[in-house]
Amino acid sequence: MRVSVVDAGSRTVRLVIADVEGGVPLPVHTVKWKLRLSEHVGPDGTIADEAVERLVKAVAAAGATARTWHAAGPLAFATAVVRGAPNRQDVLQRVASGTGIRMCTLPGETEAELTFLAARRWLGWRAGPLALLDIGGGSLEVAFGRGRLPDFAASLPLGASRLTREYLGVQDPPGPVELKELRRRIRHELRDVASRIRWERPRTAAVSSRTFQQLARLCGATPGRYGPFVDRGLTCRELRGAVTTLAALPAAERAQLPGISAPRSAQSLAGAVVGHTALKLMGLRRAVVCPWAIREGVLLRYIEDGADWWTDVAGTDGPAAPSPTTTLRIATPSA
Repeated sequence: MRVSVVDAGSRTVRLVIADVEGGVPLPVHTVKWKLRLSEHVGPDGTIADEAVERLVKAVAAAGATARTWHAAGPLAFATAVVRGAPNRQDVLQRVASGTGIRMCTLPGETEAELTFLAARRWLGWRAGPLALLDIGGGSLEVAFGRGRLPDFAASLPLGASRLTREYLGVQDPPGPVELKELRRRIRHELRDVASRIRWERPRTAAVSSRTFQQLARLCGATPGRYGPFVDRGLTCRELRGAVTTLAALPAAERAQLPGISAPRSAQSLAGAVVGHTALKLMGLRRAVVCPWAIREGVLLRYIEDGADWWTDVAGTDGPAAPSPTTTLRIATPSA
């Protein structure tokens, strides 16, 4: 069977088409549309009309591409930038009306659970008690567990794009006062979650997301062109050095560093500060970089829990699509 997933994040809309036979999601085609939604929000988080129109066009293109590849779905969801928008319901309604595709927003804790599942399946049971961190544009997801699904999951407003807008937009590069305030905010938000992770004493820490992948490359990890099966990781000490390097450069010059792309250069510093602070507070010296994340988690839950898995969560958020689409259902089974 062939299934498609659409993920509308703070910077891009991504489509993944995968064959899901044999219990493993095998990607056959991926596409992304660069929208940078997080750059088109008002002071209260409202997404601008023209950005919504671009989102509608991207989701429509994703649906057309999925049909061309004879894939069911797409299973469409948006992350923190839409989830936290005051006009969220209007955005979802316009997507449904303009595309025939029902898009939902997943609770942050559900995003953490799905990403944890992806990391568990990628790393295997040998990883033992597992801590998972995922830095997005709008939020940081944290999870811990000993089984298939996490025992603990949290979503915190510590996304790299969000913190860049709130703390690092005055001067480029930022001054020491801005960085001090940023670290204080991160420590405050992470205090209780970090205490829980320290208490659990995970055997393995895993990180996912483009932010962590780029930071790992900056810290010396093998380039992505060598494929997903190369072991990659980064240490708390290396992240501290990355913060120092990034903080000394304006955004345009950061894009010249290994692994740091031009579109993410402005938010790379905030991502590094979040990553370093989180590992330090949680007592994690090293983390493994996991190439699988939330999209693979969605596919895995579909494979493992069946076609009833999506509807419950998708049905509680946003309008019904005006034309029939393939849907799945999210339940909350025991691990």
